[in-house]
Amino acid sequence: MSNIVEIKNLEKSFKNVTAVDGISLNIKEKEIFGLLGPNGAGKSTTINILCGLLRMDKGDVKCFGKELNKKLREIKKDIGVVPQNIAVYEDLKARENVEFFASLYGLKGKELKEKSMEALEFVGLTEKSEEMPKNFSGGMKRRLNIACAIAHKPKLIIMDEPTVGIDPQSRNHILESVKKLNSMGSTIIYTTHYMEEVEAICTRIGIIDHGKLIASGTYEELQNLVSDRKTIVIESDIGIDANEAEMKKIKGITKIFSDENVISIETNKESDCIGDITAFCRENDIPIRSINMGNISLETVFLSLTGRSLRD
Repeated sequence: MSNIVEIKNLEKSFKNVTAVDGISLNIKEKEIFGLLGPNGAGKSTTINILCGLLRMDKGDVKCFGKELNKKLREIKKDIGVVPQNIAVYEDLKARENVEFFASLYGLKGKELKEKSMEALEFVGLTEKSEEMPKNFSGGMKRRLNIACAIAHKPKLIIMDEPTVGIDPQSRNHILESVKKLNSMGSTIIYTTHYMEEVEAICTRIGIIDHGKLIASGTYEELQNLVSDRKTIVIESDIGIDANEAEMKKIKGITKIFSDENVISIETNKESDCIGDITAFCRENDIPIRSINMGNISLETVFLSLTGRSLRD
């Protein structure tokens, strides 16, 4: 497959702060590319350059084989942007919002009305088309935000944290929509702070830190970068919160994640501490329903490569 986006040695600074420091990255046609990085890593700056909202200091960027600096107007016609901050007009009807944004891409007349309603149907808001967004839930506003970005049928869709602060039902709807848009031929750049979303929908992942691309590849390829770790997953009838600090003292354990009654324990690859872990559970009345060797999580990969959590 050909490259939709080609970035070579991209640089951008603000006064004395280097936001993007020599990033080179290719994004292929019809893939969902997850872009991860802590706050301030350079993700938004990179995206804003792609969208034409910022000018690069140095480097070369091509979209659809066209040079961004020379063909920006043409390129923007084939890009849809779902910003992190909801960008809809509260006092315009949902339909009017979509029609307004679609008109900016040159749609008019019958085509404008038809494609706007198709976009609303796609995000599940047909029945709300004549209502004002000021009366919508957060999830509905997020879905309307997406409709405004896709009515003109863009080849490349950039989604910047599209599921922030919404209910699980809306979140699942958006993730399914992302996969469906991709299956219909759109290439998607997806940024998020939720690792499980990236694991669920992204075909390739890039990790940015301190303005540099420090790793990129499929989930499996990134796992191989930190193959000195392994994960033990325990299902119990109770949580481990009260005993977590003591369990961490077991030799070989590097980190513990607990989610209700599921305990994920990261250990050094050479460590053989399952016996010590099961003994600890027995001594502390933590019943084990199952214990398995799990895959290295994306969270583990990220922490190993950056040394800090995603939200730092």
